[in-house]
Amino acid sequence: RSFHRKIQEALLAVQIERRFTKPQIFTLYANQIFLGHGVYGFEAASEFYFSKPAKQLALEEAALLAGLPKAPGYYSPINHPDRALKRRNLVINSMLEDGKITTQQAGAARGKPLQLNLQHDVNSLAPYFVEEIRRYLEGKYGTDQVHEGGLRVYTSLDSDLQKSANRAVLDGLSAYERRHGWKSDLPNLIAQGIPLDKYQHPDWDDEPETDGYVHAMVTAVSPGSASIKFSRYTAQISQADAAWTRRKLRDIISVGDVVYVKVLSLSSDGKARVSLEQDSGAQGALVAIDNATGAIKALVGGRDFNESKFDRATQALRQVGSSFKPYVYTAAIDQGAMPDDTIVDEPLTFQTASGPYSPHNYDEKFEGQITLRRALAQSRNIPALKLAYSMGIKTVIDYAHRFGISSNIPAYLPVALGSAEITLIEQTSAFSVFPNDGVRLTPRFITKVSDYQGRVMEEDFPDVRDAISARTARIMTSMLREVVLHGTAIAAANMKYPIAGKTGTTNDFTDAWFIGFSPTLTCGVWIGYDEKKTLGNKETGARAALPVWMDFMNTALAGHDPGEFQPAPTKPPSTVSQKVDTPDAAPAADEAH
Repeated sequence: RSFHRKIQEALLAVQIERRFTKPQIFTLYANQIFLGHGVYGFEAASEFYFSKPAKQLALEEAALLAGLPKAPGYYSPINHPDRALKRRNLVINSMLEDGKITTQQAGAARGKPLQLNLQHDVNSLAPYFVEEIRRYLEGKYGTDQVHEGGLRVYTSLDSDLQKSANRAVLDGLSAYERRHGWKSDLPNLIAQGIPLDKYQHPDWDDEPETDGYVHAMVTAVSPGSASIKFSRYTAQISQADAAWTRRKLRDIISVGDVVYVKVLSLSSDGKARVSLEQDSGAQGALVAIDNATGAIKALVGGRDFNESKFDRATQALRQVGSSFKPYVYTAAIDQGAMPDDTIVDEPLTFQTASGPYSPHNYDEKFEGQITLRRALAQSRNIPALKLAYSMGIKTVIDYAHRFGISSNIPAYLPVALGSAEITLIEQTSAFSVFPNDGVRLTPRFITKVSDYQGRVMEEDFPDVRDAISARTARIMTSMLREVVLHGTAIAAANMKYPIAGKTGTTNDFTDAWFIGFSPTLTCGVWIGYDEKKTLGNKETGARAALPVWMDFMNTALAGHDPGEFQPAPTKPPSTVSQKVDTPDAAPAADEAH
């Protein structure tokens, strides 16, 4: 194989020399050579390392790039600035020897420190999003065309929203970790036989950012502090930074440990300020979709792409808990029910094909006669099961499929409470039907693909389908608005935007969900462990997922016209007084699942 490849390369070299001049060949080479950190070509490297075009580079900057082709990883100015500096000065000396620069120019350039102005790489900003696109493009056009064909790919990603999504998920996971105390069994490099001076964590390939989270190596420990290193930065962790652990720092950290920290500030002298965090394995995912176009504006598939490439937003099938209940109520509304209709929340046993089924509510209480509006807002289990049983669970499943849910949902009654396994992206896209007046738009990552000459190879326009009637969508939106105003998501009631949505929690607090929307944007959040273990007692969708959603949506909607929901049709007032045992505005209980 090696000999055959050498022959092919020799023939290709002959063909290239016949068709191109040497300057043209060098230009092709300079535009395609790998220069570290996912960057190919000197123009791209200039933008990445210095945030400016190559023609604006100073002598010392150009020399730094010229020294990279020999070994981009070894001479990386990000990870190995000392090596990069020596290599740069070697290039400057060679230029002096060749008479390309004067002695004075060489001396001035050698005296300059490394001054990087790194451009944030979209691959590190939204790695799960980029990976989803890569898989799609390679499947359609082939690996060679994607990586060497010069395709121009236009996507739906909003970089500002993606930054907000990343921060919201990581901050939400940090809050969860701190609620449950220190339990990390930290990996130790010395115990693994890894020399500390040779260690390079994958996180360090990307330039750290303020408010970001990275793994760091502990280089020294004293009674009251620990010294750490990550990328080209060093920092100190004090006992105050670890106060939330309720443990002495020296008892939980040793030299050689790999710790997880939040970057609070970064200085040009390589010093950083951090706080100690924990990565116990809890994961989070977020998807944000533009209601008008179906465009995916932000996507987070996990805590750390370098640690796990598995995309929990698009690939993970998880039980959705009570976030499935809107499909039950949609079916009921579509068949003539109204929010003010009443139903009895009471102990009940259903006779099913697998035997008697005696469900209960989360709080082990029953509210008697209540409206459908309150039943959904408070996520009461018995009313949802009664509705599903009376209509037939297959009818409910059919409605879920109308919303774009493609998962195979078994036809048994507990599905009404969310035992079905659905991906976050499908569940989020499905909820966008409500603010869209019953219309479903297929979620999309790509808007256009063209070749290197600008010829359009594909253009993706919104795929629009009717899911439910506008009347039903508006009524359901008003009912899901009650979830926020008086129900399980009441923590979001003070947000200054029109919002609606539904919490979801699965048995044993294994999965926590919140899927919600404004008139313009739908966002879904999931929190859980990959191995489907409990998040801990009371870690409901309202507690674990909703704060992440609120954090993201407050930023996403700020400074924009949030719009207004379409008013729901009203039912003529009844002449008969309707008795309820628990009024709609009664204090919210915790979430049912």
